[in-house]
Amino acid sequence: MPSAVRSTAPTRFAYLGPEGTFAEAALRILVASLGTTTGVHGGGAEGVDRPAAGIGAALDAVRAGECAAALVPLENSVEGSVPATMDGLVDGAPLVVTREVFLEVGFVLAVRPGVALADVHTVASHPHALAQTRGRLAALLPAADVLPTSSTADAARRVAGGEHDAAVCAAIAAERYGLEVLSADLADHPGAVTRFVLVERPGALPAPTGADKTTVTAVVPDRTGALLDLLTEFAVRGISLTRIESRPTRERLGVYSFSIDCEGHVADARVGDALAALHRQSAEVRFLGSYPRADALPGKPVADRVGDTAFAEAQAWLARVREGAAG
Repeated sequence: MPSAVRSTAPTRFAYLGPEGTFAEAALRILVASLGTTTGVHGGGAEGVDRPAAGIGAALDAVRAGECAAALVPLENSVEGSVPATMDGLVDGAPLVVTREVFLEVGFVLAVRPGVALADVHTVASHPHALAQTRGRLAALLPAADVLPTSSTADAARRVAGGEHDAAVCAAIAAERYGLEVLSADLADHPGAVTRFVLVERPGALPAPTGADKTTVTAVVPDRTGALLDLLTEFAVRGISLTRIESRPTRERLGVYSFSIDCEGHVADARVGDALAALHRQSAEVRFLGSYPRADALPGKPVADRVGDTAFAEAQAWLARVREGAAG
């Protein structure tokens, strides 16, 4: 896909905006890990970072070539997956995940200067943030109307503009928009973590590190045992799944797309073999990337019979048989 012609410096990363979101905080962590002069894929992509109006807008900016990559939330340890990201990666032109970032999220209740708790009649935030603070909000503001916004920072911006009385947001957003914090540590489950992923257009994959993760989506046919067949392709090769979730394909009831994270890299013989088998078993497969694990943990021990050496030896044996050598 051709890149758009720019008259200004290129945008390096798009992220879920506006300024002051957890995505911006996660992006800071990512940039620090890449190094001050190292960009996407270590290629030194330079330019400004751009907040996007929504997850779809961030992904579309990458597809259009306006940004080198986008950082978007994929799942939360309390509330689970982010449907907008899962659907956005499946719909439209292909994109791949090249890195992941874990961010511990904490929420505050922010208001305009001078507003007291008794003056708060409306509270706004992203649905995931509202879900993670439901208990504390009910205790503090039992009569307040709770309203969803596209992001926690957007809620803070709207409060600063007078649209709502209070926002559930990050401390960085309260500071960014000149708000005061009425209550800190607002989360019902302290220590919640959100997983963000860096998404790019397809290209050279990050090299295997020995502590990698691979993400794919697969549409399973509407037949008995189809999901079991899919899972078996990973199990018989000793590949551990770290996440599997279903999403409707919007075609008809009973047909689902499964989003899967597994340990390992597509360059690993057993992982590549499993994905090829998955392609045979599924109505549709979309490869969404192999990339370093944010926690840098190596995969679970692999039995000799399903290790890469075993796969290489088996392929060499098959080649000799096909050439007419004794088996």
